Amino acid sequence: MENNTPNYLVIAYYHYTHIADAELMAPQHLSYCKSIGIRGRIYIAHEGINGTISGTVDACTTYMDSLKANPLFKGIEFKIDEHHEHAFSRLHVRYKTEIVHSGLRDPKEIDPTKETGKHLRGEEFAKLKDEDDVVIIDVRSNYETRLGRFKNSVTLDIENFREFPTKVSELEQYKDKKIITVCTGGIKCEKASAYLIKKGFKDVYQLHNGIIGYAKETGGKDFDGSLYVFDGRVSVPVNHINPTAIATCKKCNTPTFRNLNCANVECNEQFNMCEKCSDEMEGACSDTCKVHPRKRAYNGTGYYTRPAIEELQGV
Repeated sequence: MENNTPNYLVIAYYHYTHIADAELMAPQHLSYCKSIGIRGRIYIAHEGINGTISGTVDACTTYMDSLKANPLFKGIEFKIDEHHEHAFSRLHVRYKTEIVHSGLRDPKEIDPTKETGKHLRGEEFAKLKDEDDVVIIDVRSNYETRLGRFKNSVTLDIENFREFPTKVSELEQYKDKKIITVCTGGIKCEKASAYLIKKGFKDVYQLHNGIIGYAKETGGKDFDGSLYVFDGRVSVPVNHINPTAIATCKKCNTPTFRNLNCANVECNEQFNMCEKCSDEMEGACSDTCKVHPRKRAYNGTGYYTRPAIEELQGV
């Protein structure tokens, strides 16, 4: 019988700080995480740390305490969810040039430790978001906003965050408004708001701790759909007050809160599909992918990890 008791935690966090020896810290951090039984993805760069991890309550508590005790990460905050098992099958700790890929890596140009939009806690955001002179700009990828987003928010047709700077010209029409950037956990909001300020936007805010933080503080009112997350849960509910599904099943067009990666490893498309159709299609996005020789066995979630050999080759 499956154990649904929440003996594990899933933790999302980031912290912009200056790490002089980031290349050396990454392998040391990997060894430490292995020693206490942490799994997940952690990126370390000269500009800070970014991670989503899972582990037992004891392991995660030990990990959080160790980061809080490090002067480099003073003020770090964690978004914590209970879970009944590990949300990751592996552990990756890697040195990166950025903790979120944006192309905005020159600290002389963009430095979130020095200037970003004004932070709004959940309740503050809830009071401001519907005012006439406020524009909510969602800086996440299109497959994320297709699954869930705030009512009346401005979304961008981007595959990944590094495309954000190319879309700023589309936002010029809002330059005289109050701008609030939103994202999953806050990390993209920091750079996006800093970049908008650099481009001459005068009144810029960001949702502190992102949509995850807003959900925990307010119950998630007026967030439509569900939140895409980058772990084995795939998506999580946000709105416990007035929830509405906005994504539609690729096969039958019914509303759904579900997102999948195509089971065909050569396709890997992000798409929305209800549970019934997902089972019928065996996790594939099309009839072609359903019979493809490289289709993975559908695991019921639409979340897959790469084969170990591909990881070793850096694919």
